[in-house]
Amino acid sequence: MNRRRLYTLIISAMLCAIGIIIPMISPIRILIEPASFTLGSHIAIFIGMFVSPVCAIAVAIGTTIGFLLAAFPLTIVLRAASHLIFAICGALILKKRPEILDKAIPMAVFAFLISLMHAVCEILVIIPFYFTNQLKGSFYDMGFLTSVVLVLGVGSLVHSLIDFAIARVVWVPLKNMTRKNLGT
Repeated sequence: MNRRRLYTLIISAMLCAIGIIIPMISPIRILIEPASFTLGSHIAIFIGMFVSPVCAIAVAIGTTIGFLLAAFPLTIVLRAASHLIFAICGALILKKRPEILDKAIPMAVFAFLISLMHAVCEILVIIPFYFTNQLKGSFYDMGFLTSVVLVLGVGSLVHSLIDFAIARVVWVPLKNMTRKNLGT
């Protein structure tokens, strides 16, 4: 196994572990089912996306397992599973154009579009539950636009943008260390 593949395997495993632990121990967790906002829950996925498509897939699966093990409701676990879509798309784009992360405007556009895709995927997961009346409570009495589009959709967009920014800050020294250790 070459050094690059070993590096990807080790980083993927560490990010999966982080992705599993965060939903279980996060001190800041807002749960307004089906919306939930767990501080830092997307950071490992974004870093995985910055590493490679395979790493992004592994970490998205790992974080889904984390939400399942933390006994979140099914709607939230399925929302976590939908992260595979934006993680794969983002990782494939970055594989072709890694310089996106080095320039402010392209990075901001990329972050917004990936976060928008993230929010849309989460809304699509919730729609069948909402319209089959499987989601009950005063939160849903506010209507589809308010409860699903505004709270869940816009909330996911903002949460994703914040986690992307944190992941980017963490990624810069990690990337530099990688280049030094792998000689790339």
